[in-house]
Amino acid sequence: MSKTKISYRCSECGASSPKWQGQCPGCEAWNTLQRTTNPTGGYSGEVQGRQLADVGEGALVRGSTGLAELDRVLGGGLVPGAVVLIGGDPGIGKSTLLLQASVESAGRRTLYVSGEESLEQIALRANRLGINPQGISVLSETRVEDIVGLAEAQCPACLVVDSVQTVYTESLPSAPGSVNQLRECTAQLVRLAKRSGIAVLLIGHVTKTGSIAGPRVLEHMVDAVLYFESEAGSRYRILRAVKNRFGAANELGVFVMTEAGMREVRNPSAIFLSQYPQPVAGSVITAVHQGSRPLLVEIQALTDRSGGAGSARRLAVGLDQNRLALLLAALHRHGGVATYDEDVFLNVVGGVKITETAADLAALLATVSSLQVEPVPATTLVFGEVGLAGEIRPVAWGEERIREAAKLGFRHAIAPRANVPRAPVDNFQCHGVDTLAEALAIARQLASQPVVA
Repeated sequence: MSKTKISYRCSECGASSPKWQGQCPGCEAWNTLQRTTNPTGGYSGEVQGRQLADVGEGALVRGSTGLAELDRVLGGGLVPGAVVLIGGDPGIGKSTLLLQASVESAGRRTLYVSGEESLEQIALRANRLGINPQGISVLSETRVEDIVGLAEAQCPACLVVDSVQTVYTESLPSAPGSVNQLRECTAQLVRLAKRSGIAVLLIGHVTKTGSIAGPRVLEHMVDAVLYFESEAGSRYRILRAVKNRFGAANELGVFVMTEAGMREVRNPSAIFLSQYPQPVAGSVITAVHQGSRPLLVEIQALTDRSGGAGSARRLAVGLDQNRLALLLAALHRHGGVATYDEDVFLNVVGGVKITETAADLAALLATVSSLQVEPVPATTLVFGEVGLAGEIRPVAWGEERIREAAKLGFRHAIAPRANVPRAPVDNFQCHGVDTLAEALAIARQLASQPVVA
């Protein structure tokens, strides 16, 4: 038989205390603790589970944001009750993107809350972008209780909070942006989304290292975490999903910043491929798989004779630098190409970060191309994982990568033999390889062939 446990709960903030005291330990309000009794370790009988087979998806219908690239990153659209956190550098276009998404989501009511700008500034941006903000409610407020109250009264389909670091709750004495404030305000917005079905989009500040400011638990509380990225001085913006409970992680959306705001790039591969009048040594095209689609990117390599003072340098931008050193060792042992006295620099064009091993073979062929000044034909696709034994391992989505290249006019591919499509692709020849030595030999053979327009 279970004993009865007596505790005290605050009627204002819900904080609990094992004994009565005049001041709440959570919100520090006076005379708000009320006595509650619960069986110690017992079951109240009020909580009931359901059979998983009886639980369906219900009437959850994804709502389009009006921007196909944003919908892609979200997994097909915005799910009612989802909480999405978007981070990025200052001035990269987070507010512009979400304001456009609010306007272009036809037929869906949106409440846009800004804690950093006045209503006049929001209207000025809308006029500058030439968009019609009909049907959008705007609010300049930082108190989370007021934001939640207005959202419950208006019941919009979507709530945008710009930014979560400016929001505060009066139940905590700390300043806005502090760890406790961020955790509590985000928790209140998450509870709002789950009980009302309102989709909540939060804009977050980032630190100098590029991660979202605040406690790491912030990213665990929300349903999706998106990062807005861009190279310095570039007009292109990459929206990357690093967490998504309703879609694929590592999905990629590409936008270009114009005077009229963010515009979608429907063929992202085209912007990552440089157009050279003549073949260039050190440039190789590879295919990475981002989320639900293949993406063709250019890997550039530059080798230069080391000065002799200390070890040769290895620098990679967009690739894992430690893996580059590992691959160069495999190149020397199994490909017969030594780079111990050469500085090797690798760069992925367009600011794309490659986290998969499918770019291994392309990185090595680009290095050999630069070292031996033998250009790889611009119409040749290269991908595959390189093992320490010199073997070329197959990668996932190999056939999709090849068909994407053929669609863009490529004529050859050097790929793992297991990734060669069973059905031939029109006007395309795929060279399957098992070892690094085979790949190097085929690359030299293709480089020696005359260029056919």
